[in-house]
Amino acid sequence: MDHSHAHLTEFATDPIESKLVSSTFTHQEKIHTQNKGENLMHNKEQHEQGAYYKELSEIIRGYDHVLLFGPTSAKDELYNTFKDNPLFKEVSVSIFPADKMTENQEHAYVRDYFSNPKIK
Repeated sequence: MDHSHAHLTEFATDPIESKLVSSTFTHQEKIHTQNKGENLMHNKEQHEQGAYYKELSEIIRGYDHVLLFGPTSAKDELYNTFKDNPLFKEVSVSIFPADKMTENQEHAYVRDYFSNPKIK
């Protein structure tokens, strides 16, 4: 995951499939709001990022174990939005840094993680 896209991969399905969740704050939106002022752009970006993390949090709540990985700090920022929420007390979350990957590499990473009991 990064600040604009998250690939949701469920290990329970075979073959593994991914669903894409995207932030609505696109590069075009940034340029458009930046032309109206830096402060407006920053507020809009924070609002859209919050909505993106909220959408992901609602999905995460439905799982027992979640693996967050990616090249940016977005995974940590997402975790910080829900870590103290009692609704997530039953969700085990693991966070790992990872380089940008292809979809096949992501699937292999998820498969390896959940197939190896020593890692969890």
